[in-house]
Amino acid sequence: MRFEIAVLSGPAILMFLAFVVFPVALAAYYGFYRWHGYGAPTDWVGFDNYKLILGDSAFHEVLWHNGLILVLSLVIQGPLAIGLALLLNQKIRGRSVIRIMIFMPYIISEVIVSTGWSLLLQSNGAFNDLLEKVGLRSLQAEWLSNSKLAIWTLMAIISWKYIGFAVILMLAGLQSIPEELFEAAQIDGASYWQIQRRITLPLLGPTIRIWAFLSIIGSLQLFDLVYIVWGPYVSGTAGTSTMAIYMLAQGRNAGNFGYGSAIAVVMFVISLVAALIYQRFVLRRDLQGAVTEGAA
Repeated sequence: MRFEIAVLSGPAILMFLAFVVFPVALAAYYGFYRWHGYGAPTDWVGFDNYKLILGDSAFHEVLWHNGLILVLSLVIQGPLAIGLALLLNQKIRGRSVIRIMIFMPYIISEVIVSTGWSLLLQSNGAFNDLLEKVGLRSLQAEWLSNSKLAIWTLMAIISWKYIGFAVILMLAGLQSIPEELFEAAQIDGASYWQIQRRITLPLLGPTIRIWAFLSIIGSLQLFDLVYIVWGPYVSGTAGTSTMAIYMLAQGRNAGNFGYGSAIAVVMFVISLVAALIYQRFVLRRDLQGAVTEGAA
C-alpha cells in the first residue's frame, strides 16, 4: 500500500518541490544578497533588503493598491455573480447562450484581453470615439492615465474578465441545493426573496467562501492585466501598480535581482498569511464538515 501511494503521489510531490518549494527557497536565499543576476551571489546584506522593502513608501502604496483591488473585487464581483447565477438558474430562453457569453472572457488569454482593452481605452481609442459619435463627448476621459479613473478602469476589466468564473461556481452551488427545499418553502407561503435569503444564500455559503478565497489570492498576485495595459512605469503614476509590478520594476528592470527576490518572498509571505487566516476563521466550518463527513 505504501509503495502504491509513493508511486502515485511521487511525481506530483517532485513537481511541487521542483516548481514551488525550490524556487521559493532560492528566492529567499538570493534575498539576503545584493545580486545583479549573474555569477554567484557574494555581497551578503542580511535582512537589509527586507528592511528596505518594509520602509519603502512605494511598496506601501502598491500594497494598498492590492488591498483595494482585493476589496473591490469581492464587493463588485460577488453580488453580480450571485445575481447572474440566480437569473441563469431560471428557465429562461437562451440561457445557454448567455452562460457561454458570460464565461467566454474568462477563457480568453490575459494577453489578448489586456491588449484589446488597452487599444479600446486609449485617449484616441474606440471607446472615446464611440462616446463622441453618440453625442457624449463630455464623458470622454483618459481612462488609463488619469489616476482618479485608472483604478476603476482596472476593476472594470478585472470584473469583465473573471465574473464568468464566479458565475459558473455559483451556478454549480445552486444546482447542488435540493429542489424540495424550495418547494416546501413555497408551500409554506415564503416569497421569492425570502427563499433566496433564508435558503439559497446560506446553502450557497461554502461556494461563496471558496470563490472569495480564490479571488483574494488572485488579487494579491495580480500582474498580467496591469503589466500589459499600463506597464511597470505608467502603472505607478496611474495608481494601478501592484506588488508584482513593483517586484519587476525594482528587481529585474533595475538590475537588482537580490532585492527583487526579497520582494517575491514578501509577496509569498503575505499571500500565505492571508490564506492561513482565511482558512482559520472563514473556511474552518467547511473544512471541519468535510473532515467529519470523510471520517464517517
